[in-house]
Formats: sequence, C-alpha cells, structure tokens
Amino acid sequence: MQENKNSLSPTPGRLNRRSLFKGLTAGAVASTIPFSSGCGAEQESPARGVKNGRINQSVVSWCFASHWSVEETCEQAKRLGCTSIELIDSKSWPTLKEYGLTCAISGIPVEGKPFIKGYNNPAYHPMLIEATKTAIDESADFGCPNVIAFTGYEENFSLEEGAKNCVEGFKKVAGYAEEKGVTICLEMLNTRDGSDPNKGHPGYQGDHIDYCLDIVKQVGSPRVKLLFDIYHVQIMDGDVIRRIGECGDFIGHIHTAGNPGRGELDNNQEINYPPIMQALLDIKYQGFVGQEFIPTRDPAEGLAQAVELCDI
Repeated sequence: MQENKNSLSPTPGRLNRRSLFKGLTAGAVASTIPFSSGCGAEQESPARGVKNGRINQSVVSWCFASHWSVEETCEQAKRLGCTSIELIDSKSWPTLKEYGLTCAISGIPVEGKPFIKGYNNPAYHPMLIEATKTAIDESADFGCPNVIAFTGYEENFSLEEGAKNCVEGFKKVAGYAEEKGVTICLEMLNTRDGSDPNKGHPGYQGDHIDYCLDIVKQVGSPRVKLLFDIYHVQIMDGDVIRRIGECGDFIGHIHTAGNPGRGELDNNQEINYPPIMQALLDIKYQGFVGQEFIPTRDPAEGLAQAVELCDI
C-alpha cells in the first residue's frame, strides 16, 4: 500500500499491493493499436477485448506497473474496451482523462499500509477519516465513484470489538460520502495465503465476506458498501455465486484474479468466471469489475483473455 500520497503508484519493476490506494464509454476498439507487451516489433492484430459491454471493466494499475507506463496501461485499456484504470495515483488522473478513461476506485493517502491500520482500531480513526475525506474530495471532483477501505489487522481486538469499531468509524465519514456522492468500499481479504504479501494477508480481521457484509449493514448508509474480491472470497468462503446473490445491492465494486496464485483468469486456476459475471448481471450490478491478477506471462495477452472471459 502507499506510504504517502505521493507514492500511490507502484515503482516500476516492483509488484507491491502497498500502492493501492465516467469518461468515454467503450465504442469500437481500434485495431491499429499494436497488440504488444512492449518489446519486439509492433504489428497490427485483430481487435481484442470487449464485444458485449454488459460488464464495465477496469484495469488495476499496480498489477501491471512493472510492465507498462501509465500511458501504456491506458493504451492497453483502450485497446481492449476497458473504461477505467483504478487504484492509481490521483496525479495520473489527468492522463486517464486524456485517454477518455475514468478511475473506478481510489486509494487513500495514508502512510504505511492501509489494510493493516484500518477502521477496527479507534486510534486510527482520526487519521483514516481525514485521509478518506481527502480521497472522497478528489474522487468527487474527478468523477471516481468509489474509495477503498479496510478493517485492519486484528491487533488486540476481538472480532466483535473490531466490527463495532469499524461501524463507529464508518458512521463518522458516511455522511460526508453521501454528501459528495462517492461510495466507500470495504474490502474483504484472505488470510490463508501467506506465501506472498500480494496474494494474502494473514492477520487481517475482515477475512470473511459475511463479517464485512454485517459491518456494512450496521453502518446503514447507501454510500458504504463492499469491495467483493472474487479471488479472496473464493479462498476463504467459496460458494461465490450464492454469496453474490446474498450481498446484492451491498456490492460496490468487484475484483478478479485466478486462484490459486492470483494469476491470470485461465485454465490453470479453479474459478469459473463467466457464470460469476452472469450472477452480477442477475443482481443488476452496474459497477466496475477490476482485473487484479498478477501476470505470470505476456501481460497484454493475459489481460485480453481476462477481459474477453468476463465480457459475457
């Protein structure tokens, strides 16, 4: 996660989830944009990406920062018919605007790792509320619909205490989010995968979707919802399609990745994404689906495959 507001974007060459935190709709995809990962001779290729457009798709910036510049990421998004680059430094938002893109969800400008120091600890509330309001202001001005939020790690708080503290903290900022028309999205993270800090978060308190859903319901604001990360939900709870139906209108944003490994959405992983996308359409979900996998091979091909798989 970002250590300060000026370091929201990952450093090229590093994959680090610390960096986390409507413009034009997709029309015809220009086949003149080269289908290339940035090396070798460029050549034209058949148009790839969105054809149906029933799912609004977004590219999560940190996953591709070691492969592409901001401009190259925008070009890849446009080529595939995605309409957003998300969890990217707000300083890059003018570049997104130049490409006719929006930012589906914003990070928050705090020091350290926001997913560790979250709303479950009242000592962090003043800092988090200030940072969240700053992100809300920037998002409202730009047209970014969502801002990310976290429960934080367990520390010395029981599950019940942590949930109570989260509810109290979110209620302090919910009215401001309502006034500005920006939604705060609480993300559930898995605690089972300790192999890599980008793949799992042992110690995170909000590691079950029902726990996070209960917090959101208790806050009782239309501007506090869930960030439903399919990868994390699959690891901790499974039964993804049923859970999407249960969460319904409480879902504010969606993330994808293949499991196990947080790699591409391909035949090497276990999640069946097309029926999951249909489940989102069934609940009339109109938000964004952010492609948040870590590339293990050509990133342009992997992203194209993911976008097409989710374009039902």
